[in-house]
Amino acid sequence: MDRRTSDLNLHTRLELIIKDMIEKGINLKDALHETEKIFYEQAARKCDGNRTKMAETLGVHRNTLNNRAKVLKIKKLF
Repeated sequence: MDRRTSDLNLHTRLELIIKDMIEKGINLKDALHETEKIFYEQAARKCDGNRTKMAETLGVHRNTLNNRAKVLKIKKLF
């Protein structure tokens, strides 16, 4: 991320990303799916695969974490 982008607040950065996705024809369902998948993968990295910490970080129950990982087809989550 370049300096100009890193200075923007979260809302503005997301607006830029979403604008780009819309211009590229990415639909909402695909965008939400990919975003959720990235959230789970980043939480796995941050928490070293500890499911309890991941669930707390994401604000979901551990069972939800496991179920969503299956639905999103995330193999290297843990």
